[in-house]
Amino acid sequence: MYKKIKFLIAALSVILLASTLSACSSSKPAAYNPNEKLGKQINYTITGIDAGAGIMASTQKALDEYGLRQNKWQLQTSSTAAMTSTLDKAIKYKQPIVVTGWQPHWMFTKFPIKFLKDPKNVYGKAEQIHTIARKGLKNDAPGAYQIMKQFHWTPEQMSQVMLQTNAGVDPKKAASEWIKKNPKLVAEWTKGAAKGNGKAIKLTYVAWDSEIASTNVLAQVLDSMGYKTTIQAMEMQPMWISIATNKADATLSAWLPNTAGIYYKQYKDKVDDVAVNLNGAKVGLAVPKYMKNINSVEDLLNK
Repeated sequence: MYKKIKFLIAALSVILLASTLSACSSSKPAAYNPNEKLGKQINYTITGIDAGAGIMASTQKALDEYGLRQNKWQLQTSSTAAMTSTLDKAIKYKQPIVVTGWQPHWMFTKFPIKFLKDPKNVYGKAEQIHTIARKGLKNDAPGAYQIMKQFHWTPEQMSQVMLQTNAGVDPKKAASEWIKKNPKLVAEWTKGAAKGNGKAIKLTYVAWDSEIASTNVLAQVLDSMGYKTTIQAMEMQPMWISIATNKADATLSAWLPNTAGIYYKQYKDKVDDVAVNLNGAKVGLAVPKYMKNINSVEDLLNK
């Protein structure tokens, strides 16, 4: 009788363990359900980046313009790295998510995501990224200024550097490899520019993947022309101040007219708007493409 009871207890333990393991193995995060309200599925939360970014200010405005704030929606502050990591995990399990997005950025190449339409034009139309220099750089370092004026590339070209960096390649190495593969374009940037003869040039930038790419590429091009270039990452407002007060020579990080518009208005008389270094930049809200019924910011409220 004792042996029979012992056997039954052991058998029951095996069944309970199997049930537990089965439950654990099937406990994947819930996938997006197009038949349920999106807000409830993601706790009415848009995943954002650092608080000082222009896209965060635009998204706060969008919460009001589209009536989202009145309906529990909120913007979560994090960082670019945290946002893309959260996006990666959500896509792995086909979960619902809404993020602040901008292009050029490697996430639009790596992940199947799409911008949401913005019928109220809160985020504005496509932007340009400008090169901004301190007053007097043109006279102090005419060769460097000319290279900056001629520096221009496409979102696709920039993304090649960003993808390498995201894959773990050091930004300097990624920039160096890209330069080696694109000698004709580099020759266009440096055409007719005077040598630097060791003159120091300081570039400041916002530590976004796009600006890390452009700044490292330009720094190495300047170095190849005889300049001694240093780069420094800053928050957006200090970056503008560094150029306006001659603490730095230039930046490639001015997204205009919207993202950095507030700072451009504040400092435009104290800086030199050198040139557009990239066309077709865009900011807005983005979702995975498998969220097929969410195509507009208005859909966050209605679906």
